Amino acid sequence: MQQPPRASLSRLSKQLAAIVLPGLLLVGCLGDQSPLLPASSTSENEIAPRISTVQRASDQEHQRLLAAFGGEYRAPRARAALDEVVQRLAKAGEGQIGHYEITILNSPVVNAFALPNGRLYVTRGLLALANDTSEIASVLAHEIAHVTAQHAVERAEKEAESALVNQVVSQVLKDPTRGAAISAGSKLSLAKFSRQQELTADQISVRNISRAGYDPYGAGRFLATLGRNTAFRSSGQNQSADDKRLDILSSHPQTPERIAAVTAAARQIGAPGIGERDANRWLAAIEGLAYGDDPRDGVVRGRRYLNSALRIGFSAPDGFSLEAAQDMVIGVSANGTQALRFDSVTLKSGQTLESYVAAGWIEGVETTGIEKIEVAGQPAVRAHGRGTDWTFRLAAVQIGDRVYRFILAARGGSDPERQMRGIIDSFRVMTPAEAQSIRPMQIRLVAAEAGDTIASMAERMPEQDRPGELFQLLNGLDRNAALTPGQRYKVVAE
Repeated sequence: MQQPPRASLSRLSKQLAAIVLPGLLLVGCLGDQSPLLPASSTSENEIAPRISTVQRASDQEHQRLLAAFGGEYRAPRARAALDEVVQRLAKAGEGQIGHYEITILNSPVVNAFALPNGRLYVTRGLLALANDTSEIASVLAHEIAHVTAQHAVERAEKEAESALVNQVVSQVLKDPTRGAAISAGSKLSLAKFSRQQELTADQISVRNISRAGYDPYGAGRFLATLGRNTAFRSSGQNQSADDKRLDILSSHPQTPERIAAVTAAARQIGAPGIGERDANRWLAAIEGLAYGDDPRDGVVRGRRYLNSALRIGFSAPDGFSLEAAQDMVIGVSANGTQALRFDSVTLKSGQTLESYVAAGWIEGVETTGIEKIEVAGQPAVRAHGRGTDWTFRLAAVQIGDRVYRFILAARGGSDPERQMRGIIDSFRVMTPAEAQSIRPMQIRLVAAEAGDTIASMAERMPEQDRPGELFQLLNGLDRNAALTPGQRYKVVAE
């Protein structure tokens, strides 16, 4: 069978993602993706010193941003390392850099932004990608530069800060009056700046990290990692190179241009080898950092999806890859001929499962052959659907007033009935003990031994998709790089 082009697969993923419960897009500086159900978390109402020319955001707005990005992530060692970097940047800034309150966001997305009020946010997903202190210093210096160069202020003059926060939160938390459909793996970001503003912030950040004593070439290394991360995520979603989906670098100038610019700026300061990198200290600061999805929001383990808060799980068919997205899980077969969507809704008062399915929840798809069954001891219904180019198998499992829905689409006349039967047979309700046993993946440091290779280190990450490529990405290594015995490398494990 001839494999369909990746572009068509991407279109199907978008179509499935657009079917009910649409998420919303948020454009800006850096970004990645979000979970099936939002986590409930709180943070301390700490007030940061502010830049006097801009009215500070209220604690309420801060809390709303935390809710939109998964809440605050408590990581004392990482937080201490970040605070020290900002203090050094401020000291070297000769009064140009104010004081910032740093919040680590509990999100696997790769994101960082500074609000005009002086609050600085970084995600744990971004922290995991940095390999030394100079690299994370370049990120913080870049975001601070937007404020010190008045970029954020210029934007705030066009849109009041309160309105900006409202926009951020409403888009992340699904305001149906303002949103657009989100595709699997859509990226979140904040505070979109112009191309020239981004390049200017890059130049300022290189100078500032150098004055603070850090390696100015760290900016180029981290930009290269960001580009590799985007390519890694894109290839995992089988999207084409010209698929215009938002990602971490979508609002920035092209990565090669930025790398060339920051490298040239660093060379004006000195030859490679100058400044502090302190890789060991940074790696020690992020050891144990949660990586990937929060189990409360649902995690992907190979072909399995597990949600400890909902206490449910299921497995996709052989050859499928799964990805948790906003309010849904999307799966795609290896050959691109089938796609899966999983989500949930709440039945209206007095509504039965059969009547809900019979009413049809997919626009343009006729639902037939509705059959009552039992799945994991729970009432369920399965049905057949037919669209213009795709054949659908539908299933809905009811637990209380919540309905868990599966949509499996196959190209043309192919009927995915067998695959759907396997999916619903795998659906299970976990015991409280089983749910509590699901642990988040973490960044672990492993010292390479003589004879270790990228492949042998990747074997330590059996639950990860494409572990070899991920190991290279996390450690900033080329494909044929030789490992240094005794040196510690990042792996992802429980």
